[in-house]
Amino acid sequence: MTSPAGPATPEVPTRRTEILAAAAELFARRGFHGASIGDVGRAVGLTGPALYRHFSGKEAVLAEMLLDISRRLHAEGLRRAAEPEAARALDALLRWHIAFALDNPALITVHERELDNVPETQRHEIRRLQRAYVEEWVRVLRRLRPGLPEDRTRAAVHACFGLLNSTPYSAAALDREAMAGLLHTMARSALTTA
Repeated sequence: MTSPAGPATPEVPTRRTEILAAAAELFARRGFHGASIGDVGRAVGLTGPALYRHFSGKEAVLAEMLLDISRRLHAEGLRRAAEPEAARALDALLRWHIAFALDNPALITVHERELDNVPETQRHEIRRLQRAYVEEWVRVLRRLRPGLPEDRTRAAVHACFGLLNSTPYSAAALDREAMAGLLHTMARSALTTA
């Protein structure tokens, strides 16, 4: 890992992460109910029954997929929000979330459409992690703009996520670098002038 504003060390893919990535693409394209466990297995060169060595079922795949990304977003949010200078912390959070959004449109789509299919216990944990991630952004923005009321700050952060998480629909029009720059400029402007 690098400094709080720098990129995280990339993870080495495991069989489980390959399965989760393939499932995200299938669930985003076909919907959770439109893709079978056999479809997920075939996407990574396994039979449906062989997939059960890794996951207990399709709901477990979906739950782990969304829990994993929620944990990663929260952990990286904590790390980047720890930057002492509020403006740099905000830029670090923006760079991180923009990179996530541009690199993971299938996960955004699956979360948006399929969270209700996650078993209740895991769904509550996903929501808890998401609230904690939002609160890291709120704390940074309140450091940057101490006069902004907390409820307005939280609403601004949620609106910003709406913009950033629009990438499954908006990112195809520009190359990655141009889209990242556009999202950063728009989000930073919205958050610092709200």
